[in-house]
Amino acid sequence: MKAWQMPELGDPWDLLQLAEVTSPVPDAESVRIRVEATDLNFADILQCQGKYQIRRDPPFTPGINSAGTIVEAGADSGLEVGQRVIGPTMEGFGGYGEEALLPAIQCFKLPDAVPSVAAAGMHITFGTSWFALHHRGRLQPGETVLVLAAAGGVGSAAVQMAKSHGCWVVAAAGGDEKTRLCAELGADEVIDYTNEDLYERVMALTDKRGVDVVYDPVGGNYFDVARRLLAWEGRLLVVGFASGTIPSAPANHALVKNYSVVGVHMGGYRERDRRPLVRCYRELHQQYIDRKIDPYISEVVGYDGIPEALHRLGHRGTTGRLVFNPEK
Repeated sequence: MKAWQMPELGDPWDLLQLAEVTSPVPDAESVRIRVEATDLNFADILQCQGKYQIRRDPPFTPGINSAGTIVEAGADSGLEVGQRVIGPTMEGFGGYGEEALLPAIQCFKLPDAVPSVAAAGMHITFGTSWFALHHRGRLQPGETVLVLAAAGGVGSAAVQMAKSHGCWVVAAAGGDEKTRLCAELGADEVIDYTNEDLYERVMALTDKRGVDVVYDPVGGNYFDVARRLLAWEGRLLVVGFASGTIPSAPANHALVKNYSVVGVHMGGYRERDRRPLVRCYRELHQQYIDRKIDPYISEVVGYDGIPEALHRLGHRGTTGRLVFNPEK
């Protein structure tokens, strides 16, 4: 089968090689799928560089998650050939190829009304936002929400989900293109934090009250601004550190303002308790079918487009979600 391979650890846009490799063979508890869509993640880049928590020894095919049709199912997988599924890949047979290997217990069946490209586009981004806003953040209709990096993959998902839940949403992003996208996604207010003071603008918009929830996938300096913008009993959702800097919060400030700093680690539920994951994707797929959410997929690329797309993703030159489709 055809697949992109990392012959050694490093930047994938420089090192990826397109090769013919042997198809993976599933064990009793895994499945082999014909890849129909794979989302491009920053985590893919980190794994290629050897910086991700799950290390792969080269050579391997990147693509941490993938959607497609089962072509071979292990005897104890509980799944059948012909079923469409999505889930994390395993053993170095990732989604940047014609076929991928998935652990059956971590697969989710896809309804016929959910195309594979859409499923891949929302699997991590909307899944992360569901866990952040609903499972961990306990978001309530009518609350105020500030979304940082709102034009990115998880940020654009958070804007849509908070709006669909009946919240008032302030989207913060950098540059004209990204702020226009935030407005199109339905944000009530949009702030360009490359030329506006985020703190002053949010406080003005909220009559100096602040916001109930901050969705922060950025970290770094924006973390300190975000915690100062929390209203009484607010929640700061720690989603990630796209800035590359891991911040810390002074405990006395949390005490005085009575706010919570809430960690969001969706992947941790795979090993600890799968029930929230099952609920998450059942709800997300139904919301997509009901047209309450629609993943913003900025680009669908074929084989030839993967290295350059990863370069743009790694250098913060993308909006929304990038998805690989072998048929493109």
